[in-house]
Amino acid sequence: MKNLLITAGLATALTLSSATAWAGNNKHQRNHHNFQDTAHVTHVETLYRTVRVSTPQRECWDRPQYRPNYNNQRGNSYTSTILGGIVGGVIGNQFGGGGGKTALTVAGTLLGGSIGRDLGYQSKSQSRHQHGEQCRVIDRYHEEQRIDGYQVTYKYHGQTYTTHMDRDPGKRIPVEVSVRPASNYY
Repeated sequence: MKNLLITAGLATALTLSSATAWAGNNKHQRNHHNFQDTAHVTHVETLYRTVRVSTPQRECWDRPQYRPNYNNQRGNSYTSTILGGIVGGVIGNQFGGGGGKTALTVAGTLLGGSIGRDLGYQSKSQSRHQHGEQCRVIDRYHEEQRIDGYQVTYKYHGQTYTTHMDRDPGKRIPVEVSVRPASNYY
């Protein structure tokens, strides 16, 4: 029992002495004191950046559209061809004499029929004017100023400091203070 007490005492003494030795080797950690305080803000400057902004816009206009009126169905009338042939034959018959008169009548009939056919197709295939709205989307660009942050100047215990912040802190700014012995003390 006596040996047990001596062994326990020695173990306790060794444990305490090693903790003290470890604490002595970590003076930097042991002597640091960190805390929060507030500092007085002396100046806040808003910082801006220029950005290019795209705004899609729909642009529309009235545009005439030509739609041909082709009518190629069965049962189309040949009236314009026949009428053109008759008029051409009558005109052709007015010129020439003898066999020439017959030739000019036939030529006038053929030419008049061809012109009548062309005029008939032209009147059938005349384009119809229709107005339709045509639109497209285009990007319009402009530049604008946007807040990029704040340059904050503040005083803490007579010293002036400057920092960049995302928001305006107001009249006071929280500061993290660390107190430790000077480096030449270690």
